[in-house]
Amino acid sequence: MNEMDGNGSAVRARMRELEEQLRRHTRLYYEEAAPVISDQAFDALLRELRGLEAEHPEWASADSPTRRVGGAPSEGFAHVAHAVPMMSLDNTYSEGDLRAFDARVRKGLALAEGAPVGYVVEPKIDGVSISLRYERGRLVLASTRGDGKTGDDITANARTIASLPQAIPCGAEVLEVRGEVCMDNAVFAALNAERAAAGEPPLANPRNATAGSLKQLDPAVTARRRLSVVLYAPGELRGAEAEAAAASQWGWLDFLAAQGFPVAPLRWRCRDIDEAWARIGELDRRRAELPWDIDGAVVKVDDAAAQRRLGATAKAPRHAMAYKYSAERARTVLRAITLQVGRTGVLTPVAELDPVPLAGSVIARATLHNEDEIRRKDIRVGDTVVVEKAGEVIPAVVGIVAAARPPDAVPYDLAAAAGGRCPACGGPISRDAGAAAWRCENMDCPAQLRGRIEHYASRKAMDIEGLGSALVEALTSEWREESDGLLAGFARVLPPAVRDVADLYSLTPADIEARRPNRAGSGRAEMKLATKLCAAIAASKSNDLWRLLHGLGIPNVGEGLARSLAAAFGSLDALMAATRDELAAVRDVGGTVADSVVGFFALEKNRAVVEKLREAGVAFDRVAKPAAGADSPSGPFFGKRVVLTGTLSRYTREEAADRLRDAGATVATAVGKTTDYLVAGADPGSKLAKAEALGIPVLDEPAFARLLGDPTDPA
Repeated sequence: MNEMDGNGSAVRARMRELEEQLRRHTRLYYEEAAPVISDQAFDALLRELRGLEAEHPEWASADSPTRRVGGAPSEGFAHVAHAVPMMSLDNTYSEGDLRAFDARVRKGLALAEGAPVGYVVEPKIDGVSISLRYERGRLVLASTRGDGKTGDDITANARTIASLPQAIPCGAEVLEVRGEVCMDNAVFAALNAERAAAGEPPLANPRNATAGSLKQLDPAVTARRRLSVVLYAPGELRGAEAEAAAASQWGWLDFLAAQGFPVAPLRWRCRDIDEAWARIGELDRRRAELPWDIDGAVVKVDDAAAQRRLGATAKAPRHAMAYKYSAERARTVLRAITLQVGRTGVLTPVAELDPVPLAGSVIARATLHNEDEIRRKDIRVGDTVVVEKAGEVIPAVVGIVAAARPPDAVPYDLAAAAGGRCPACGGPISRDAGAAAWRCENMDCPAQLRGRIEHYASRKAMDIEGLGSALVEALTSEWREESDGLLAGFARVLPPAVRDVADLYSLTPADIEARRPNRAGSGRAEMKLATKLCAAIAASKSNDLWRLLHGLGIPNVGEGLARSLAAAFGSLDALMAATRDELAAVRDVGGTVADSVVGFFALEKNRAVVEKLREAGVAFDRVAKPAAGADSPSGPFFGKRVVLTGTLSRYTREEAADRLRDAGATVATAVGKTTDYLVAGADPGSKLAKAEALGIPVLDEPAFARLLGDPTDPA
């Protein structure tokens, strides 16, 4: 049976849906410091995707979120390549998983049955990861984790952290130490009190406040936030004293404390996993003693030599596991349900709550997901509800207290509550049974417009740096122009500067600066930023076709399918002229996507936007062409279908895929009869067995590098 038929179609669709959800939540957490689901909810999505990938490895995406660490580096800061990757940790919420981790460690170290392993238990601090580089005792660089390989240079901001030493006694040639930047709960409370007094909205929680503080381009703003830091891990080390100190995790923590670095006051050296489990419970009971939020405990193999023997997966070291405490919960009253409108017109219900303290912040709103979820939990306005939050996100309503329900509470009906109209534009709404959602039918809805503009400008689409959500709202809204001189006190209302994505290309720096939110103190610096944004918008005209296709927001067309369609048709005009059958014949597209593409370009409004983009000079036919040599039409990968599996040491999965595409290859996720090569790194999984069974040529990493034309010895 074709993999897109029957249940296979549903499974693959669910995998793509999970990937998109996880990418969105990763971006919100790491890059925007604005997460909207709990750690447990995120981990549940990740576990579901891992399970589906294990069952169907042939459908796993090369850039699956299960293979990524953290988020992308931020714009506005210089980027720093980490000498030693900053990896994330595998985590669990169960004792059974923790003991299974211990069994894997003992097996990996080839220990006799029942032989114990020494561990160190430390708090899992709810902050922002940082790497600090000291050379001959002086702090020379501070950087964020970023995507694990490249982060942001935040040295100027880190120097404002009072507890962070600028110089240390150890004179090692290089000493990198890693940990978490965080904000004391008392500092956070005082900061929100100051904001309230100034009429500013409160910050959501200490973790978000910390992330926002480190992203400030003005270190003086960061300094006023009074951040703290807790350090615990080594990075690159060059020098006998530093290397000797890192022989064990416990010795390393003692060394850090002796150098004047802040370390966690609650930490334990344990003989075995039983003692480690007991200390995890003790830490949970004593977490209130700590000045900052924690969301769990980290268990690490103590001996550094054993850590090296255990190695790492593509994402996480095998010597450590994070045990996460159950999400905190609180009770409060649901006073109202409001509706938010996204770029596709979906109406998302949001709970408006009596403010309640929870996990270090005061909660007044919570997600309700969709109408079906509200009905399943029988949530009604007036109910006493249970909200859950892992300490760093907008919470979710997880249930109700039935005994406290008021007698006049009625079941929630979204259409009735909305009066059959979109809350953002007043247009009609309709039920989309396939998506279990209500949608606004008005394509001119301002909320949808804002969402479409933000998607078009996003990093995975047209990649327009500097076009944030606040500015998008200002550019897509009516605005008032105040008069001066004899006409002082008069104003005129002007229409939005941007009504569709094509209008971005007609903006001038003056347009942007005039509408810029929070205009107090505008001047040359703000005009410089507006000019820079206009330059970024203009530069996007030369983007590859796949970015434009993705940015247009065609339903069901994500980044991968946008690449496939761009390669197959070569221009936007050819794509718009294609028939349903021609589209469906493209590999990995199929009937559903073909219908979406045909339907999208059948709408006169969408075709009008395309024509405006043409008039603006946006390239419609930029498709990367193979270079000469190994990447030429006669090269080994030109026209071939290649699948990547396992972990490559020299290339990231994204780099390998990009090199293959540059060489004229199609990068696929599934091994099948039409696969020409399988590139297999470490831990290749079931794809290798399937390729061998089908007689498909398998390339190890050196062979892959040779065919790309790269030196076989990168040194």
